[in-house]
Amino acid sequence: MFIPFATELQHLELPDCFTFPFYYEVHPLAKHAVELLQKRLKNEHFGHDFGISRTERLGAIGKMFGVLVVQNSTGELGYLAAFSGKLGNSNQHEGFVPPVFDLLATQGFFRQEEQEIHQLTIQLEALEKAPELLRLKSEVLAIEQRWAEQIKELQLKNKIAKALRDQKRNEINNQTSLNIDMLEALRLQSMNESRALKALKREAQKAIETQKELVQNYLQRIEILKERRALHSADLQRRIFERYSFLNALGQSKNVQKLFTESPPAGAGECAAPKLLQYAYLHELKPICMAEFWWGMAPDSEVRIHGNFYPSCKSKCEPILGHMLLGLKVDQNPITIIHPEQPIQVIYEDEWIVAIHKSHEYLSVPGKLPMPNSLDDLRKKYPDADGPLLVHRLDMSTSGIMLAAKTKITHQRLQRQFLLRKVQKEYVAVLDGVPLEKEGEIKLPLRVDLEDRPRQLVCYDHGSFAHTKYKVLAIQNNETRIALYPQTGRTHQLRVHAAHHLGLNCPIKGDDLYGQKAGRLHLHAAKLGFYHPHSNEWMELSCPPSF
Repeated sequence: MFIPFATELQHLELPDCFTFPFYYEVHPLAKHAVELLQKRLKNEHFGHDFGISRTERLGAIGKMFGVLVVQNSTGELGYLAAFSGKLGNSNQHEGFVPPVFDLLATQGFFRQEEQEIHQLTIQLEALEKAPELLRLKSEVLAIEQRWAEQIKELQLKNKIAKALRDQKRNEINNQTSLNIDMLEALRLQSMNESRALKALKREAQKAIETQKELVQNYLQRIEILKERRALHSADLQRRIFERYSFLNALGQSKNVQKLFTESPPAGAGECAAPKLLQYAYLHELKPICMAEFWWGMAPDSEVRIHGNFYPSCKSKCEPILGHMLLGLKVDQNPITIIHPEQPIQVIYEDEWIVAIHKSHEYLSVPGKLPMPNSLDDLRKKYPDADGPLLVHRLDMSTSGIMLAAKTKITHQRLQRQFLLRKVQKEYVAVLDGVPLEKEGEIKLPLRVDLEDRPRQLVCYDHGSFAHTKYKVLAIQNNETRIALYPQTGRTHQLRVHAAHHLGLNCPIKGDDLYGQKAGRLHLHAAKLGFYHPHSNEWMELSCPPSF
């Protein structure tokens, strides 16, 4: 599995620290390993349709690959390669490290128990679609309808009888002498009719419940089988996770069950990075640096660009890699780097509002770690302000105009304009690539990726409506300067709408989540139009980008 580099690469300078897998710039050694692997991927199929040619064939989908640059015991440099999950319905391919635990092994317990669970599923489907169950349910409906008709018929009969009794009572009451016996007879008749209706309803309920009990007995058999399958699946999952044991540089081993505080997500341990590090530790290979990239067609829900580098996923890999990297000197997590406080750049100010220019890579509001941010800066500058100050936010990586209110009532008036979408926003961005259309709109619903926060997914079932208009401003050197007009304000809306293949299919330059990391995210809130909360006059503020 160890693929040595060419002789001329053996003496290249090594990085001081191993790659921080959740946010990194690809080291030249890792880039070279990726180039070598991608040459192979272009020439071999592996029984998997990556859909690179965009033929939109059924089942075509890309896959995440990873490389780990390592040094063997003699000091020779080379690399290991891995893929996430399985490839071509197999875990074993020449030149790729094996899985930590091979679920697909023919004689393994997973195959056998998977077959048992499959048999339970077949039994369940047979029971749920059985003609007997359909007949029992149909008979319940028929009995309910039959008794409902009898009850309705008796109610109508009683209604007519009551009308006749009321007429007779009126006649008796209008006579000079009351006929007590007749009135009593009418009262008894009313009581008997009421009792008869109640008796009929009781009889109907008993008959219906008897039939429903037959259905319930059948459904209970289905629920027992479902419970058996669920318990079997949970036990199988537990046994699988117990066999996914991971080493670290200190020689310590832990399985997936112990690494996750809650139930591990499906597929934990199957990603490329854990496979690579596990193989390196087992074979006494020193990890130097790593990189992961996407190869092939993107799924419709995610932003995945063919050939682009991506960080490791957090939901499945963070607890595992957190353990596996112990004992290695790793690059610092950039999230923990404290950015220096910056002076407030005021664009506009009056008695009621203030607009500032927020710099890129500067927080709008306090985050999990104590860092300088625009809200705290405003509170220091305007200690007497009685409102929440900031009316809206910008992503940390986005620069541009942010609006703040000095009073509570002003804040409420401005925020209402945002909620009613009366505020006009214009962003300027630089795209990596050239979109097909020069002007248009994008409507892709978004929701958070629960397995890889804060990334967003396109989701038509559970996503929130997101709408962006755009207009190309200039094209140069395969980069596009574009104006973006968000009609809604979803998290990462502009970034996803730009990068997704159903949107502009061109990520914003420097987008470390949906594109390629660069000096900065080239996204800037350039213009803001709104009604002044005091005078109600239309205002337009502008702040040109520095890129």
